[in-house]
Amino acid sequence: MSRVGLGFDAHAFEGGRPLVLGGVTIPDAPGLAGHSDADVVCHAIADALLGSAGLGDLGGSFPPDDRWRDASSLEILRATARELTEAGWRIQNVDVTVVAQRPRITPHRSAMIERIAEAVGADPADISIKATTTDGMGFIGRAEGIAALAVASVERH
Repeated sequence: MSRVGLGFDAHAFEGGRPLVLGGVTIPDAPGLAGHSDADVVCHAIADALLGSAGLGDLGGSFPPDDRWRDASSLEILRATARELTEAGWRIQNVDVTVVAQRPRITPHRSAMIERIAEAVGADPADISIKATTTDGMGFIGRAEGIAALAVASVERH
């Protein structure tokens, strides 16, 4: 049996923090506000994976308490992948769209794919990351933050 899940996350920019997307620190860009490292890419993926397996959502599995304060979102992905495996699921593929006016995602895409694949125990060929802008519309278009949408497919093993 196969199942599909959808995940979404968005955070506003916050100065004084590093920007982390897909487990990669992006230089010369403001960070994102959040309880953990605010990695919208990893958060959207984790939410999609949890949803695909019927295991709830990101806030239920990783509440905003001291345990996850400033946590690496790659650790959140690792924990999510373990939870899926323990529940009898295997990741088939993950597809992510990053919605941002800045920074450019293309120079960091390969590194993001490698780190995400390692964190969830998938083949890098099964991880896809794309980017788009909102052509100046809304909070993302005004370069006030970044959002990510993810779709994940899992199967029983």
